[in-house]
Amino acid sequence: VQLQASGGGLVQAGDSLRLSCARSGGTFSNNGIGWFRQAPGKEREFVAAIRWSGGYTYYADSVKGRFTISRNNARNTVYLQMNSLKPDDTAVYYCAAHRGILSTVRIHTSYVNWGQGTQVTVSS
Repeated sequence: VQLQASGGGLVQAGDSLRLSCARSGGTFSNNGIGWFRQAPGKEREFVAAIRWSGGYTYYADSVKGRFTISRNNARNTVYLQMNSLKPDDTAVYYCAAHRGILSTVRIHTSYVNWGQGTQVTVSS
């Protein structure tokens, strides 16, 4: 089973992008999908997550109100709609499958099947 992130690009501050996380190769047990990002020289940080059960969503404070995570079960795809982008949003964005309990939804070590990532660059 693989997760593949796509949709990144170079945009200007204030623009929008929609990232996709597509699952292929079968099914596997997980509680939901999360998005993380990593900028050069920085730790990988939580961005957003969505749980399969109930569709509950979680966001980092830095993106709350600007980013929206959603799912399309029929297409086995999770999306991250990013609006009002800022230069600080510049990073490689990764999606992964959450295998931990709810309290670990923001912790990257509770995720598996990391995709290769997609670069998002926001110019000022």
